[in-house]
Amino acid sequence: MPGPLQSISLLRPCQSCRSSSYDRSGGNDDWIQVPAGEKATLLNTLGSGRVTHIWITMLAEKDPDMRRNMVVRMYWDGQEHPSVEAPIGDFFGQGWSLNYNFVSLPLAAAPRDGMAMVSYFPMPFGSSARIEVENQSESDCERFYFYVDYELGPVGDDEGRFHAWYHQELTTPESGDGMENAWIDGSPDPKNTSDANNYLFCDIVGEGHYVGVNFYVHSPSPPWPGEGDDMFLVDGTPWPGLHGTGTEDYFNTSWGPDEHYLHPYFGIAYAPGRNNNDPRYGWIGRMHYYRFHLEDPIRFQKSLRASIEHGHANGLALDLSSVSYWYQRLPSKPFPALPPAKSRKPRPLQRVEAMHRWRHEWMKARGQGALWGDEE
Repeated sequence: MPGPLQSISLLRPCQSCRSSSYDRSGGNDDWIQVPAGEKATLLNTLGSGRVTHIWITMLAEKDPDMRRNMVVRMYWDGQEHPSVEAPIGDFFGQGWSLNYNFVSLPLAAAPRDGMAMVSYFPMPFGSSARIEVENQSESDCERFYFYVDYELGPVGDDEGRFHAWYHQELTTPESGDGMENAWIDGSPDPKNTSDANNYLFCDIVGEGHYVGVNFYVHSPSPPWPGEGDDMFLVDGTPWPGLHGTGTEDYFNTSWGPDEHYLHPYFGIAYAPGRNNNDPRYGWIGRMHYYRFHLEDPIRFQKSLRASIEHGHANGLALDLSSVSYWYQRLPSKPFPALPPAKSRKPRPLQRVEAMHRWRHEWMKARGQGALWGDEE
């Protein structure tokens, strides 16, 4: 797959086109409104070609969770079910309805403060393309600005169709006696010999290649939320398939990082920022990892199941969400039903009061008394 600078000089028999929210009157009201409960079409075109660039920004003053409540869907070549379905913020690399700067080669959230959401993923189509958004909020989106740049022209038979899927799960400890993170508490090291209880990135049927994921981790407790091995089962091969060594390792980092790092292909776009980087304060809070397999796509001919453990041997309760990205031949199988807007609402950050309640229950279970917290 040639890189962008290698292919930029190639002359193509294509016509460049754009669908945008510009003011048709010639004025400066260059937006559309997306009322609560309604849809808006950003692109609807016939013929063959590819989407080359998307830019979107929104103003929704009455709903701070609009980035989770606005859903983007994309349809290629007349397939009835979407090939892309995700909350718009999560798709573009913005977790928990927040806006923050994010830099990668295919996706970005640009100033001011990550309000501009950008995609450079090429999105080929053979006979038609349709992109729409649906406002699943109870409030209107007062201003929705967009560009969808695309070109009409021949598309090769070897070009897959772009797909993206949103998933979320509040995980529960699965290993050992069910105690959270038992492996660092002196208990025997639990073993995990399958991917059955892993957090699922995607479960694909067909021929194609996986090109990456935005992974949003919200940890309600101090232990390091990594140590989860990534696992890829290709074409129905049995476990372990492509087996990794830990969450931070899959995302090309190391040793429990808690800092921003923005590489074109991987990084940490959001981190809780421990007090003076002191490990005693733990990793309570939110972290956004990303990894794009632009040079090393994971190829499959029949199927791909991609997943990751939630803590070592699935030993942590975590609020996880993700958008995975891949290309495949159509038809693709329909996605599971998108969780309703109410259940997508980001969970609040843990408060100091919650820590005191947990400590109270711990002390009560050990007979109260002057307990410090390091007793066996």
